[in-house]
Amino acid sequence: MEQNLSQYKIFYEVAKAGNISKAAKELYISQPAISKSISKLEDSLDVALFTRNSRGVQLTEEGRLLFHHTKAAFEELGRGEQELKRVKDFHIGHLKIGVSNTLCKYILLPYLKKFIEKYPHIKITIESQSTSHTVSMLEQHQIDLGLIAEPSNRRPLLFQPVMDIQDIFVTTKSYLNNLYLREGTEADLFQTGNILLLDKNNMTRRYIDEYMSENHIVPNQLLEVTTMDLIIEFAKIGLGIGCVIKEFVQEELDRGDLIHIPLETNIKMRTVGFAYNSGSVSTAMESFFEVMKTVSVDE
Repeated sequence: MEQNLSQYKIFYEVAKAGNISKAAKELYISQPAISKSISKLEDSLDVALFTRNSRGVQLTEEGRLLFHHTKAAFEELGRGEQELKRVKDFHIGHLKIGVSNTLCKYILLPYLKKFIEKYPHIKITIESQSTSHTVSMLEQHQIDLGLIAEPSNRRPLLFQPVMDIQDIFVTTKSYLNNLYLREGTEADLFQTGNILLLDKNNMTRRYIDEYMSENHIVPNQLLEVTTMDLIIEFAKIGLGIGCVIKEFVQEELDRGDLIHIPLETNIKMRTVGFAYNSGSVSTAMESFFEVMKTVSVDE
């Protein structure tokens, strides 16, 4: 479009009013300025857009054609402005989050609860999936946020920490007593016990595998499970010794439903938080980070 948008706006208002003086009042500019703008537009387009008469101005055939298109354009712009105002007034937006089932249940839900209470009009999409899939979707800009354990190399992602977590091994007192009764009190638990771990595709499992390799721990009897919730439930019924996140079974530990198996070398703590791409922070994301400051995952 070769012409300045303001010239089309002036043309549009004059055509609607049918009178230059009325258009001048509507636009808060002088009549000579309007006449000059119309003349420049006519000269540039090499057509007459108006005919003048004693009562004002009237569109020519070419003017009616141009008015048809400018009317549609300015009405569409008006609708756009109204939509933006509605988005601002009602905090309308869309937030896409990737998270594993475990982190969703134990960490994300308190944040979502507070966020929805404060911003009920923002649409939320939850991609429940493995951490590796979440990282891949973040890198491809398919989601806004990913709740993950902080990776050792997180470029080009930014990371907002939420909490530290401790991986531990737990079981029931009765399972441990029966194992010692059967194998002897000096038995190696990892050689004689039924060890419950997440499957090999899970990022937490890879982290635990690295720990066991570094500490020369080789489980003899291994039961792989798809979710940590299942590991917790299996451990609680006495099926074996499960590797879980301490913060997620604190109530069971406090009640004595599960007991913590001490290790010679503790598993190094990890940090869980929200990963996101730099330079793509939307208004919905800013609102979510604002709510994050007011939430405790212990609520």
